[in-house]
Amino acid sequence: MKKLLSILLAVLMIMTLAGCSSKEETPAGDNNTAANHKIAVITDVGQLMDGGFNQGTYEGAKAYADSKGYAFDYYQPANGTDATDDDRINAMRQAIEGGAEVLVLPGFLQFNALDVVAAENPDVKFIFVDGWAIGKDNVAAITYHEEESGYFAGYGAVKEGYTKLGGTFGGAGTNPACNRFAYGYLQGANDAAKELGITVDAKISFLYGGGFSASPELQSQISGWYNDGTQVVFACGGSMLQSVKAAANETADGMIIGVDTDQAAESDRVLTSAMKGLAVSVQKILAIWDEGNWDSIADTAQNLGAADDSTGLPTAEGSFRFKNWTLDEYNALFESVASGAVTVKAETPADCSTADAWAKLTADLTSVNFTFEG
Repeated sequence: MKKLLSILLAVLMIMTLAGCSSKEETPAGDNNTAANHKIAVITDVGQLMDGGFNQGTYEGAKAYADSKGYAFDYYQPANGTDATDDDRINAMRQAIEGGAEVLVLPGFLQFNALDVVAAENPDVKFIFVDGWAIGKDNVAAITYHEEESGYFAGYGAVKEGYTKLGGTFGGAGTNPACNRFAYGYLQGANDAAKELGITVDAKISFLYGGGFSASPELQSQISGWYNDGTQVVFACGGSMLQSVKAAANETADGMIIGVDTDQAAESDRVLTSAMKGLAVSVQKILAIWDEGNWDSIADTAQNLGAADDSTGLPTAEGSFRFKNWTLDEYNALFESVASGAVTVKAETPADCSTADAWAKLTADLTSVNFTFEG
């Protein structure tokens, strides 16, 4: 009897040890192993559920996978906001080893890693969001006219009656999308002010947005802005919104402009959001891959804007929070930009982190008193 018990205990220990063992992976989730195709997202810096860029891309890819019954995972490169090219390479390789046939890569910082991994895996397809054509047939890029969304936001804020605007932008002045958002924002404020026959104040900063993350330093900076009379702040960069929201909540009436997706649900202080069609455009490219038409987009960049319904402000009830600027007026402006009747300048220098760069960009914005805070 004792011998039998010993044997049973030994078997039980082996089974327990086997059940406890697991393979450590880059954080991933939403794994649908029943599917015969697999899509993976490799996140940009910042949080996955950032209410903006990462989240919009993730939700678009996941929704497409779910609609087709395909497997889906997301991978977050190690070291968070300090992720290196090697961290991104490892995350991409892990996704491919896990069976992913197409990788969705939000963020221009993915380029160096993408260049390596796409060359290693010519049969895997890569969708480079906020990227560009990189000379590889297994890579397709999506870019946006962020300057248009920034323009709508700046124009609307001034038409609403705000005359002291601010903006904090991610990427430390080297993120092309954030730079275009900022430039468009100032152009929109200028054009609205010119139409109203007034001059408005606008200040922008890239100081605390390098990692697209919330921070005490960013909150302190924006609190100072609000206390000095700034009425509305464009929070352009992932979780940076949380710091701006905290600062706004310390004031009686400080307002916020969100970015990338409709961020009205984040706070009743969100006046509007400068959006781009992340989910819809990712799904569009995934459908082209899924239908076997990848060659039509291979090594190209889809540059999407108002003409493609891929930039704009939210117009749903509860999200369009302007009281003095009407929805009809917004729609008219949108159509003017979409048709090309109103043009918004897009070209910015590679490095927008200096006062000199912005002095040149704003030289002809005569209805804006502009301040650059680094």
